[in-house]
Amino acid sequence: MMSAPAAVEAMLALPEPERLERLRELVVDEFRASLLLEPGEELPLERSFFDLGMTSLRLTELKQRLERRLDCAISANTLFNEPTVAHLVAYLAELVLPREEAPAAPAPVTAEPDGERALVDHLLRDLYQS
Repeated sequence: MMSAPAAVEAMLALPEPERLERLRELVVDEFRASLLLEPGEELPLERSFFDLGMTSLRLTELKQRLERRLDCAISANTLFNEPTVAHLVAYLAELVLPREEAPAAPAPVTAEPDGERALVDHLLRDLYQS
């Protein structure tokens, strides 16, 4: 089995609440590079890629870069049906950032009726034999 790419390994090493923020930073950096934005220039996360000036060709190139960096396959439908950075980050989080599940609560201990009866019988026997 291949190990995760360095970008994903770095994210997984972070506490869970910080992982999504790191993924968002990675995606935003890739969009800034594609759109030739300055590092401090605002990138609206809820605005369509295409309204921001992204072309289909640039989006395809960005998709390929993200797939390589994150070692995942990104659905073209996702990019074109809901073309926002916020949606892409949420989609990628589901693909590459496994959620830590809370430990399952232990099953409640329930005595079976026969077990309860045997216990009561045993206690009564001990009580009356003493």
